[in-house]
Amino acid sequence: MFEKSLLAHKRILVTGGGSGLGAAMSHRFAELGAELLICGRRSATLDETAAQLRAAYNAKVHTFACDIRDANAVADMMAAIWQDGPLDILVNNAAATFIAQSEHLSARAADAILAPTLHGAMYCTLEAGRRWIESDHNGVVLSILSTSTITGRAFTMPSAMAKSALLAMTKSLAVEWGPKGVRLVAIAPGPFPTPGATGQLHPEGRDSGPAARNPLGRVGEHSELANLASFLISDQAGYINGEMVVQDGGAHLRSSGAEDLLHWTDTQWAAQRTARAKS
Repeated sequence: MFEKSLLAHKRILVTGGGSGLGAAMSHRFAELGAELLICGRRSATLDETAAQLRAAYNAKVHTFACDIRDANAVADMMAAIWQDGPLDILVNNAAATFIAQSEHLSARAADAILAPTLHGAMYCTLEAGRRWIESDHNGVVLSILSTSTITGRAFTMPSAMAKSALLAMTKSLAVEWGPKGVRLVAIAPGPFPTPGATGQLHPEGRDSGPAARNPLGRVGEHSELANLASFLISDQAGYINGEMVVQDGGAHLRSSGAEDLLHWTDTQWAAQRTARAKS
């Protein structure tokens, strides 16, 4: 399945592609022959990842410093991408989250999660989709979601809302756009630790960690997610549409992943709010 030409001649945009899981997927896509377009807010991070991709795989890589929370910025980025030819695949990976008691969330804090996670992914999907449909070009949208779409998740309520909305988008557009040659799929990863997510979701004081709660006794390897993503966006998965694949070692069958926080004290929560305000 993972022959070196699996993604040859595919132009793939990965949002949040400069770090974490986005970078891991970008590396695998490049290894399988894709042309990469990575976007994010930090130019230095994007340039560093792009240099690594070019050196490791002799890949063609483009970077776009774009705040996907801004619909006009997304439209401008897509217009620039299409100047060199149509995009083939969009990977909605960029997201934000942190743990918080929901009654303490301000509107600004909630919007800081909803804006990139939900609105940004929707803006990117609509901009790519309309161009594919107008030019009669087949396309694929892969959205990186969460098992909170199945269980809900206390203390990360805005993220759970956003990911659930993107699952609804995936299912809805699979029906609406499928006849027009556009396929939508999603992955619900379990724990795949990254420096950014670990710092926000697993601060000092939490329990022994996601590996201890997982039926398989471990967290996921980035290569495992990258391989699944590569398959789902490839022509090999051409008959999969509107589906979300769970990749979490069975963790969501045991818990939502937030129950330990029910036992946090007011002092622990106050310390967490202070730490987040300083970050």
